[in-house]
Amino acid sequence: MPKPGVGFFSLCPVLLISCLFPAGIGQVHPPVASLTLEQQGNANTVPGKQTNAASLSYPELVDITASTGINFEHFSSPEQKFIVESMSGGVALIDYDRDGWPDIYFTNAQSVEMALHGQKARSALYHNNHDGTFTDVTEKAGVGYPCWAMGASVGDYNNDGWPDLLVTCFGGVVLYRNNGDGTFTDVTQEAGLSGDHMWATGAAFGDYDGDGWADLFVSHYLDFHLDDMAAFGSSDSCRYMGIDVQCGPRGLKGSPDNLYHNNRDGTFTDVSKKSGVGDEEHRYGLTAIWLDFQNSGKLDLFVTNDGQPNYLYQGDGRGSFEDVSFPSGVGLSESGARQANMGIAWSDYTHTGRMSLLISHFDNEYAAFYRNDGGMSFTDVSVPSGIGRGTRGYVGWGDAFVDFNNDGWQDIFIVNGHVYPQVDEMGSGLKYLEPKLLFLNQRNGTFKDISKLAGAAIQIPQVSRGMAIGDLFNDGKLEAVVENLKGQPMILRPEGGPENHWISFQLEGVKSNRLALNARVRATAGDLVQLGEVISGGSYLSQSDLRIHFGLGDHQRVDKAEVLWPDGKVETLTNLIADRFYYVREGAGVVSSNPPETGKAKQSGLSRGTNDDVSVKSP
Repeated sequence: MPKPGVGFFSLCPVLLISCLFPAGIGQVHPPVASLTLEQQGNANTVPGKQTNAASLSYPELVDITASTGINFEHFSSPEQKFIVESMSGGVALIDYDRDGWPDIYFTNAQSVEMALHGQKARSALYHNNHDGTFTDVTEKAGVGYPCWAMGASVGDYNNDGWPDLLVTCFGGVVLYRNNGDGTFTDVTQEAGLSGDHMWATGAAFGDYDGDGWADLFVSHYLDFHLDDMAAFGSSDSCRYMGIDVQCGPRGLKGSPDNLYHNNRDGTFTDVSKKSGVGDEEHRYGLTAIWLDFQNSGKLDLFVTNDGQPNYLYQGDGRGSFEDVSFPSGVGLSESGARQANMGIAWSDYTHTGRMSLLISHFDNEYAAFYRNDGGMSFTDVSVPSGIGRGTRGYVGWGDAFVDFNNDGWQDIFIVNGHVYPQVDEMGSGLKYLEPKLLFLNQRNGTFKDISKLAGAAIQIPQVSRGMAIGDLFNDGKLEAVVENLKGQPMILRPEGGPENHWISFQLEGVKSNRLALNARVRATAGDLVQLGEVISGGSYLSQSDLRIHFGLGDHQRVDKAEVLWPDGKVETLTNLIADRFYYVREGAGVVSSNPPETGKAKQSGLSRGTNDDVSVKSP
């Protein structure tokens, strides 16, 4: 969030940082011709390597929300007089019934006035009907009223193979156990998580000690109470560029974070202090992810802190962590400034085998882009990459690296929206409602802003927060699900563009945790080598599809796919036909493969395919 009176606090998560700066924010632009690779010149090549610059247009991102049957609407106070009303809006993709089709969970939050009158806000679970539409199954599932909800993440805490749902709240967390019959049970108390009464924001599951069971990290924001709220515009810290606004986060107390170890019996033990990730400084925590940044086989933890240095905890694989954010180069901006770190995006965007980070930020900053140089060392490439200039003047939240055109090079997508409705009255160019941003990976370490070349939908100004990426319709195209703080969500689908090939992997752990969290796939197709990882949480308080998707360009098969399981073992799959979904079980290789759905999908879901001529090797 911003720093009232000085500027907006850095709220951007470490992996993908989007920030806001006054520069034509919120303006609607008319549709323009689609961008072609020829129009990019030769900027889309890797140094020393020539690539095909065929004249192929980039897909248009089309708003298909109306056709999906989703009627969800997030509550929003018109004036946003209190910071707790501005920070919610996470969304989760969760295949809760294991039919192979991502379902959608939208979080909701009441206003202060509603809460003081005992009124609740209804979150919603939508079941994927396999035909382009969704059905509201919230009441049957029992997940409608968890709390004053902020965000959501997916894990399998009891290792039964059914994905469970963790909702972060203003007032703790709620853990919903998936019963496997379309319903969920609130097991927060019996799991040992009911002692958290703080303002929980980001949450991520990950097996940090390698015992095959997913542990849980929860970040916390402010020490905020409804019976003791600073009045709107009541002090210098409650003013922004000369106007009265909500108070915070600057001037308010923060809250510590929690790490819970999975006891393998349906319960967790708080090991925050023992592990070294308890946040003794009580920073303003937002999004968090587990990821092996140094390719050591040991999980590290990244946490974005709003207006304060980020945390990058290096893990030893046994349950102890050391904060290396400053020596690694991801704690502060390149100039040493604290930023409003909010959302996190991650990717091996250079095809070097190392995961880099993008973090979204406030309007007087820009998205922070940290390139992973190996050895737990990062370089801030926000400016030379072109991302810094393109994100100035926007307040960024949900962010992701995503290959909408399946060319094998991940682009950057960021959703935006201010926190102060009052900026509309300033006449400064800042707007409460803001458009979304799309940057094309030019394959040389730089990105090109093509936001105005990807269709009119992403230029529609909204107050966006969470965002998740997934192949909703099992046709090889990745959709973006955007939850807005104000009004209905937006579901964006790529239409048109090149008919590139792709491949998708769903992993199942056996010795490793059942959802295969933090397992990796390294796919090689000719000279195209890509790396993907199964991640819980991320973006801004959101959860994307757990399947790993790779665009393949004109490659019709993957020569080799190496599955790197969390326990260190590697299984190698060879001769994989493109344009298929592969289900891979640890120790067994490919147990099924399925072609994409075309036209209207069958209500029965994916049909069982064959393993084609896949060869499996495992040591």
